[in-house]
Amino acid sequence: MDYVKELRELVGHRPLILPGAVVIIINEENELLLQHRTDGGWGLPGGLMELGESLEETARREVKEETGLTIGNLTLLDVFSGSDYYLKVSNGDELYSVTTVYVTEEVRGTLTVDETESVDLKYFRLDGLPDGLTKEYRHYIEPYLRNYGRR
Repeated sequence: MDYVKELRELVGHRPLILPGAVVIIINEENELLLQHRTDGGWGLPGGLMELGESLEETARREVKEETGLTIGNLTLLDVFSGSDYYLKVSNGDELYSVTTVYVTEEVRGTLTVDETESVDLKYFRLDGLPDGLTKEYRHYIEPYLRNYGRR
């Protein structure tokens, strides 16, 4: 996240528009992988785009860093942006996120928790998502549940 750190040195806490990507990873049992983040909430693996990356490259890099998994084919689910996706984080930084949500069922590797960003990684049944799933991640998952989650 060197790019964002460099921007923050220039603009301080002022609002930024930051693009990123998250991935809905579905296993063979039709369960969804969630990441228990160090901030206490559950969410999808993903993060912010670096200079020169495509959104798909961002999704692949972030999933690999945060879960140890290598993902295959990605299907674009939706893009979320606007005033509903304004955040003010604990250090005072403000941002408007533009988040691209992808779906994949193609994963290789062994789940590995990146302890700098995660407490746990766990697959959940689609009808049994945890209470600690944050509001924005619920918004990201809802279109999947409506369109594909009832197989």
